[in-house]
Amino acid sequence: MKIIDNTNVHLTYCLNVHPGETWEENFQAIRQYPPVIRDRIAPGRPFGLGLRLGAKALEALSDKRAVSDFKAYLQENDLYVFTINGFPYGNFHNIPVKEKVYHPDWRTGERVRYTNQLAVILSEIMPESVSGSISTVPGSFKEWIRSRSDRIKIIENLMGCVAHLAQIQDRQGKEIHLGLEPEPGCLLETIGDTVDFFTGELMDIGRKYLASLIGCSESEAGDKISRHLGVCFDTCHMSLQFEDLANDISILIKNKIRISKVQISAALKINPTKAAVNRLKDFCEPVYLHQVIMHSPQDGLHYSNDLSAVLSDVEESYPDKAEWRIHFHVPLYFTGYDELQSTSGDLTPELFKSILESGCSHLEIETYTFNVLPENMRTRNLEESISEEYSWALKRITDSFY
Repeated sequence: MKIIDNTNVHLTYCLNVHPGETWEENFQAIRQYPPVIRDRIAPGRPFGLGLRLGAKALEALSDKRAVSDFKAYLQENDLYVFTINGFPYGNFHNIPVKEKVYHPDWRTGERVRYTNQLAVILSEIMPESVSGSISTVPGSFKEWIRSRSDRIKIIENLMGCVAHLAQIQDRQGKEIHLGLEPEPGCLLETIGDTVDFFTGELMDIGRKYLASLIGCSESEAGDKISRHLGVCFDTCHMSLQFEDLANDISILIKNKIRISKVQISAALKINPTKAAVNRLKDFCEPVYLHQVIMHSPQDGLHYSNDLSAVLSDVEESYPDKAEWRIHFHVPLYFTGYDELQSTSGDLTPELFKSILESGCSHLEIETYTFNVLPENMRTRNLEESISEEYSWALKRITDSFY
């Protein structure tokens, strides 16, 4: 939905919260949930959708009849699509996902073909009046990067996608940008990593490669990279790194890195008392990877790949860390109970003001973990929970604007 009438800033929620890998399942979720949520928070207004299309659903939606039917449904119901979550390629619910969520990564042609096809679909269904965004894996899972050649391959494949997006704009006049989404444990984790990558090897290698690929000057290639490739700034992921989010936005702006999309989300955090650590057992589930970052004034940051590994040896290894942050997306309105807390306090008026001033026009609520939250945190049904997240976000965004 368009947030403020005299701006072009749009807010949606990511449909990856709804289980489903086939297009039929995805379309059923679109018919079932967004109309109910719109009636709660923005009755009678055009309502934006943040699609999540896995490879299986994408294949079915690539059929011209399916796209035509979907476009007709959007028009008839005053819905529109301006962003796609292109991060999870395969199954994303009900079976163990963990680090498989990064596969295939940007070293592979499979990731390029998938993302390019997402762009084709988006170009056909997005409104003329908005740009389109696709969020994606931040290169690769860090453990999978074995050599310099892996990094070069990632950059060359990203350039293949940039070339495709530039071609769409030349032919159709539709601007689509790809956002790499920094995340703990990945090639791009922090804003520092991200700036170093974008201003260093990405431009150094990418400009030359893209110029030879499409037959333009390196200067023109650099302009196309800046237009079509940027960052998906997930506030949960940045809070996990104990970063100053408003300052992060300023750093990206200063370095002329496009903020393609901001995902508004919050992580779980605790002070690691015995009672608090015991509470975390409720969040130790088998589907998603729940990275843990611990901070103490003496040691700085300590990283662990998954919550289950931390809990298995916590008494021996981590009793002195002053604060833990856990990659488990919790609803924005969750402020905590007993020993559990949230990083939603990092989503300050200063942050939203910085976002609005940055030129980023795509905001997306992303709490995909709703269905694996402990039962006592699911006292609302899904429609009620998402609607309350909208209300929480809208108040803070509009307050920061006015």
